[in-house]
Parts: sequence; C-alpha cells; structure tokens
Amino acid sequence: MDLHHRLARLLRAHPGRVDCVIMVVLFLLLVTPTVLSGVGPLELLAAVGLILPLAWRRSRPVLAAGLIATVSVLQIIFYVWPLPGQVAVLIALYALAAYAPRWASLGGLAVASVGCFAGLLRYSREYGISPLEMRDASLPLFVVIAVLIQALILLCWTFGDLARNRRLTLQALEDRARRLEVERQQERDLAAADERSHIAREMHDIVAHSLSVIITQADGARYASAHDAEVAPATLGTIADTGRASLREMRRLLGVLRGDEETSTRPLPVLADIPTLIETVQHAGLSTGYTVKGTGRRELPAGAELTAYRVVQESLTNVLKHAGPNARAVVALAWTPRGLNLTIDDDGRGAGADPSSTGAEQGIKGMRERLRLYDGDLAAAAQAGGGYRITAFIPYTEA
Repeated sequence: MDLHHRLARLLRAHPGRVDCVIMVVLFLLLVTPTVLSGVGPLELLAAVGLILPLAWRRSRPVLAAGLIATVSVLQIIFYVWPLPGQVAVLIALYALAAYAPRWASLGGLAVASVGCFAGLLRYSREYGISPLEMRDASLPLFVVIAVLIQALILLCWTFGDLARNRRLTLQALEDRARRLEVERQQERDLAAADERSHIAREMHDIVAHSLSVIITQADGARYASAHDAEVAPATLGTIADTGRASLREMRRLLGVLRGDEETSTRPLPVLADIPTLIETVQHAGLSTGYTVKGTGRRELPAGAELTAYRVVQESLTNVLKHAGPNARAVVALAWTPRGLNLTIDDDGRGAGADPSSTGAEQGIKGMRERLRLYDGDLAAAAQAGGGYRITAFIPYTEA
C-alpha cells in the first residue's frame, strides 16, 4: 500500500488526536506571537477562544463553530482588533460543511457571511476604506474586499461540502460492500447446506439399500446353508453383485464431489432401471410385483426420473428392513394427465411396529425433500389391515 494511503487511513482512524495536534500547532503559530507582542487581556482571551475549540471541530463541529462564532461576535461588539487566529472561522466553517448536519452547515455559511461583512464594516474606518466616509476610492475598494472575503468564505464552505459528499459516498460504498459480503456468505452457507443435504440423501439411498440387501442375503445364507450347501454360492454372488453396484455408485458420487467430469457424467438411474432394482430385491428374498399403467404424455426430466427411482429404492429398502419375514411388496407406476403416481404397498408388519424404524423416518424425510424439488408430494402410512403404503406424485414440468 502506498504511503499516502496508509497515512490517510491512520488519520481517519484517530480523528480526535489529529484535531488536537492541529489545534496545538495553530496555537503555537498564531497565539504565541500574539502573546509575545504584548496585547491586552481581551485580545489574549480572544486569541485563545478562537483556537481552542478547533480540538472538537470533527467530534462536535456545531459546538466548536458556535464557540468560535461567539468569540468573533464579542470581538466586534467590544471592538477587539482582528487577530491571526481569525483563520479559525474558515476552519470551523469547513468543519461544519464537512461533518455537521445540513442545517448547521447552511446556518454556519450564513452566519460567517454576515459576521465577516459586519466585521469588515466595523474595522473599515481603521483601514481607510469605510463606505460611510466621503472618499472617491473607499467604496469601490470596500466592495472589492467584501467580495473577496465572501468568495473565500464560499470557497471554504464548498471544499467542506465536497468532503462531506465524498465521505458519505465512501460510507455508502463500504456499507454496500459489507452487505454484499454478508449476502455472499449467506448464499455460500445455503449452498453448502443444500449440498450436504443432497449428499446425505444420496449416501442414504445408496448405502442403506445396498447394505439392507447384503445383510438380508447374508442372514438368509447363514441359515439356509445349514440345510443346503449349494445356496451359499448363489447368495454370495448376489452379495458381491450388490456390493459392486454400490461401490460404483459411491465412486460416481465421490467423483462428483471431486469435480471429476468423466465420473460425474455417467448415467444416473432412471425409470427404466426400476425392473433391475426389483430383481435385486427379489434375489434378496423379497417377493415383489411390478406394474405400469398408462403412458406418459411427455418425458420427465432426468432429475425427476432419478427421484422416482430413489423413492422406489428407499421404499423397498424399508420393506426389507422393517416388514418382517415372508413379506410381499407391490410397486405400481401409473401415468396420469398431470404426471406420474407411484405406489409401493407391502403386507408386512409396517415400519411403525419395528423399534428400530428411525431409519425409515429419515428415509421418508429424504424422499419428501427430493420430491419437493419437482413440486411433488409423498404420503406414507401404515394400512389398517397390516402392511405399509407409500404414495408419491411427480407432476409434469410445464413449459
């Protein structure tokens, strides 16, 4: 950073100290010579009263300008000769324009203009330019000096007003930058939360289904192999196939997280893959029926088909985990003019009868989150005659 930038930042960071230093410097330069010149007590008080309020020119600009204006008016009333410290009037006017409210800024400009004109009129006789005296050159010279003084006052006020506008503009830019930073951070947090939720759903769908099939197959093979040793190889083959498929899904998901384009562009499961899913759960020992009614009047988006697949996958996983032995499930897809209806029924004991059904509740929550992305809805409840039913609806995406 440049030296003048660092200096400007330092000055802005400590305005009170800077004003005190300026006041002390002006006191040494303007008041000390006045004291050494042997002036009277009124002149000394006026010199001190003009300079000391400058220590609060930014922290309390109205107060400082009021004190300086009071001292100047008293000078005119008691006919105290103008002092070098009168430059404090211009400094106070600049501070009013730059740091005080608008009413104080405009009021200070009016008071300074009237006061300086009154002072010029008061002391003009001593300089031989009084307009009240009958001299040929007095009036034109008085007018010229008055115009120059008013121009100097207006110039100081203008510089202060420009500084005020620049300060307000910088504050507005800084506030806007802070708001944008807060909004960007909120957007990043929301995006991260959404991504975590998405990853959690994917992990649950992949891992929960695969592990449920593997556990069911392993338990079945353990008991069946005691009576028929030939069951074990077939069951182990199903476990291996399920594990490989789960591993491929996990690698695809991790590839997306790493930004691996080759991995992330592999095809995702769609409605056409539901029969393969049903074959997998049938190999796991769950008798499953599958029906499709009607045809769609348009294709669903790829994400919506993935959502339908995940709903069926999660529902069958819950049946495997919670329906109990000898359960049967039926998956029904029905196309309607509005969209796709999914129904998964089972005749087991239902998730509510399983003490460990917390996982089912999490799975249903994940399904609802997926469907909500496509304006769909889901209903899940135990049936009166036993079993459990999950119904889902995914509407067409209308252009």
